[in-house]
Amino acid sequence: MSGGDTRIVLEALSIAVSAGVPTLLWGSPGTGKTSAVVALADSLNWPIEVVIGSIREPSDFAGLPVISDGTVRLTPPAWAQRLATAGHGLLFLDELTTAPPAVQAAMLRVVLERVVGDVRLPDKVQVVAAANPPEEAADGWDLAPPLANRLVHLNWPVDGRQIARGLAVGFPAPSLSGFAQPPSREQVVEARATVAAFLEVRPTLALRVPSNGGTATGAGSQGWPSPRSWEATAKLMAACKAAGAAAEVLAVLVTGAVGEGAALEFLSWLEHLDLPDPTAVLANPDAFDLPHRSDRAFAVLTSVVAVAVSAGDADRWDAAWRVIAKAARTAPDVASLAARTLAGHRPPGAAIPSALLELTPILRAAGLLGD
Repeated sequence: MSGGDTRIVLEALSIAVSAGVPTLLWGSPGTGKTSAVVALADSLNWPIEVVIGSIREPSDFAGLPVISDGTVRLTPPAWAQRLATAGHGLLFLDELTTAPPAVQAAMLRVVLERVVGDVRLPDKVQVVAAANPPEEAADGWDLAPPLANRLVHLNWPVDGRQIARGLAVGFPAPSLSGFAQPPSREQVVEARATVAAFLEVRPTLALRVPSNGGTATGAGSQGWPSPRSWEATAKLMAACKAAGAAAEVLAVLVTGAVGEGAALEFLSWLEHLDLPDPTAVLANPDAFDLPHRSDRAFAVLTSVVAVAVSAGDADRWDAAWRVIAKAARTAPDVASLAARTLAGHRPPGAAIPSALLELTPILRAAGLLGD
């Protein structure tokens, strides 16, 4: 990373936390990762609990079995109880690569579901971690692929000039732009539809489990493609759009979620996609022209249907049928997939739209109508 990337990573960290996606900062010891996370908590005025895996047992995450009233309960540790009581905050898993495999395994449910023992941490408790490469950590361990896949990986940059400026005038505070405006429902469904359209084109990238067992130098200790990490990518895309984040920030986050190879393909595809706003399409369906490229056509119809279904009102449902009817004239296969989804989500009180008359042969071929 170049010297100007510290602010990009800080903004990416802020956006990931605002989106509720667990995040891991990778970097050498003594480079300010912990200070950046603490500064983020201070900027938000959130409580922060620092937990170091090397001095913890699996029961510190899975809960300590205690007999109470004839039943066994998994009692959470004090740090989890404090976060649960506060209702929000950061759970900071520091020195993650010093945690042995048994402790990493116990962390899996904590990182993904925020469950500690018999207590589920509130949704406003977010998970951030920091780690040194195993060869630089004290008694370091490789990061297991299942744990790595639950995190967005951000590489913490080090630049001598930035350190000099930070020592002289202070280090930059994390950007809070990601917290200014949460993504709208339309932005969320549009992002999910875009990721789905890409995986329709490149289905082999939906899941690529690392084959190296998760060595320190291999892909297992970093992000890799899975349904979970693609879902995280959609969340991050929506959060970036809501925050008005630069393309560089989105690239850092997508790479951290699904790994470099899959991210390069997705970002290249996204750059040339140039999709219309699905909300605008639904507002004026008669002016819509279906793109000639099949992947763009699929992405447009998927996002239009997703927005219409999410809205749940009769007007948008009817408008979506008009869009599908136009699409059916040139791309019946793509239109039939969109019609299948839309037909299963008819809002209460919605009349059968006239556009369905044009789609009768397509719906019958898709098995949505009887003979």
